[in-house]
Amino acid sequence: MKNASIGDYPSAESGVCGMAKNTDDLRQGRRQQAVIDAFDRRILAALAADSSQSYARLGEAVGLSAPAVHERVRRLKQSGAIKGVHAALDSAALGKPLLAFVHVEAAGWGKSERLMQVLQFPEVEEMHSVAGDASVLFKVRTASPQALEAFLSQIHAVPGVTGTRSYIALSTYLERPVQAGVTDSWPNMPPAE
Repeated sequence: MKNASIGDYPSAESGVCGMAKNTDDLRQGRRQQAVIDAFDRRILAALAADSSQSYARLGEAVGLSAPAVHERVRRLKQSGAIKGVHAALDSAALGKPLLAFVHVEAAGWGKSERLMQVLQFPEVEEMHSVAGDASVLFKVRTASPQALEAFLSQIHAVPGVTGTRSYIALSTYLERPVQAGVTDSWPNMPPAE
């Protein structure tokens, strides 16, 4: 039996999995990975808690001057570490109190042009390609169980979708954006008695 090499497989240029575009050059356009130090992490944590703070207030919080903080924030934005500034919206106040996670099972990889069209619905907050028995995971917020049912009908109409499993959140104990901190050493947690 001959061992296959990379050259024996079709490339993205030949249209494998419906991909007709060569993506080899995408990495070249990526931003340089920023070196994040302790001051940067404190700035990022303070911005994650309240992004409307002035540079002077941020400087007081992290122990730097306002110009130094401004320069660091500019560099963090340029590097892509800060992707944007967003308002935290209250889903219940906006009439979408039902939070659900929908696992989509599909023949093959599952990510298709038609499935990507589901992203046009404002109920979809996140979409992830996942490992395991599902192909795709959606985080959705809807007005009611009936609205979730309507969303699921859109998913089931996508060719190749073989099933879904939905998990409805009853209570949310923690929901937060990406955190600036990193755990250097995980504590030993004794088993419960």
